[in-house]
Amino acid sequence: MTLPEIVSEQEWQAARDGLLTKEKEATHALDALAAERRRLPMVRFGTEYLFATPDGTVTLIDLFAGRRQLVVYQFMDLGPDDYCPGCTAYIDNTDTAASRVYLHGRETTYVTVSDMPLPQIEAYKQRKGWTVPFYSSHQTTFSDDCGAGRGFGLSVFLRDGDQVYRTYFTTGRGVDRLRFDLNIFDLTALGRQEDWEDAGDGWPRTEGRFEVLHKHGPDEQM
Repeated sequence: MTLPEIVSEQEWQAARDGLLTKEKEATHALDALAAERRRLPMVRFGTEYLFATPDGTVTLIDLFAGRRQLVVYQFMDLGPDDYCPGCTAYIDNTDTAASRVYLHGRETTYVTVSDMPLPQIEAYKQRKGWTVPFYSSHQTTFSDDCGAGRGFGLSVFLRDGDQVYRTYFTTGRGVDRLRFDLNIFDLTALGRQEDWEDAGDGWPRTEGRFEVLHKHGPDEQM
């Protein structure tokens, strides 16, 4: 494995300062992108969907919990007793009650929805120890209508009274960037250790993006 070059403190600081300039440029570009995202047009979205919960059936309006905005992560449905390792890793990274307090302070509710039947969701949620609100859209067209289909995605909705609008949707790397672990890995010398990364010769590579985390739960990790 070829490690990064060893230099003096002065040389390291000069290289760090050069990278900082680029990081600031990227930050400003992301700020501009966020401003453009806020100005996207929105589209009316149906409210006829019914979601299953342990306490009964709720509507899309109910998912807002009285707030103006709703963010929905669509968890993949891979069939009975099979769970998407990427979705699992995403929820492991984002399932914090404390973060939801901050979202609520800005009139935003965050939930997870899946086409999996409710008993399957509840069993996995209990196994993982998750506290995030998790609803079943089983036997509805909600996932298809959101654009996630049989996959995963993140939709953002805005409520004006009883009318709901969809303002944003992303999937793939757009969801990846929200994960704490991947953002931390991007700060390290060894990176994410994924096959697609531009890294040094002999750099460590994992067997896949999420397999290790999927095989070993929070209480089983190596």
